[in-house]
Amino acid sequence: MTDRIRWAAGNISKRKKDVALYARAGTDGQTTENQIQELRNVADQNGWQVTREFVDQELSEAKGRDQHPAFDAMLKAVRRGEVGMIMGWSVDRFGRSLKHLIGFLQELQSNNVDLYLHQQGINTGTPTGRILFQMLGVFSEFERAMIRERVNAGLTRARARGKKLGRPRVSLEVEKKIMEFRSTGKGMRKISRELGVGVSTVKRVIDEARVA
Repeated sequence: MTDRIRWAAGNISKRKKDVALYARAGTDGQTTENQIQELRNVADQNGWQVTREFVDQELSEAKGRDQHPAFDAMLKAVRRGEVGMIMGWSVDRFGRSLKHLIGFLQELQSNNVDLYLHQQGINTGTPTGRILFQMLGVFSEFERAMIRERVNAGLTRARARGKKLGRPRVSLEVEKKIMEFRSTGKGMRKISRELGVGVSTVKRVIDEARVA
């Protein structure tokens, strides 16, 4: 067992052995299968009994929680008192904003459930673990704000140079074909498939023709 695992596991109550694992796809190249297997190993090394496993394959956290059904099911299990601890790969698997992270931690605490984060070696059963969890959320949010700032700055520079942004328009020939197909009563999805363009492109061409 590594020092990090020993340190993180050291203060978890002995009576809390029923564990739920949670994995979600991320941008770090770690598959959900890899995450689950590693978490199983840690639980086995510490004598924790894994009773539930929740896996979401959706990558983006920008969508609502209804797009992460396993996460929602896990929280329901927490509220029903079915688990004593949640084990996850990393802090970013549980939310992309400080508000969501803290809300998630508070929900676990109110149900007397601990959280183990493998990459950060954090156990929220200790005061230090709770503080570190919150600080990680702060830095994660700061990093995303910096990325947005760089992207916006790049777009501003591109516009200043006269560069056209967004997807390129389709050719006039394709636009004519779209209108011809539409005049025969074909639906937008069928036109999209036959011409090999996006449905949004077909809709835009049709809408612009109506305005004209």
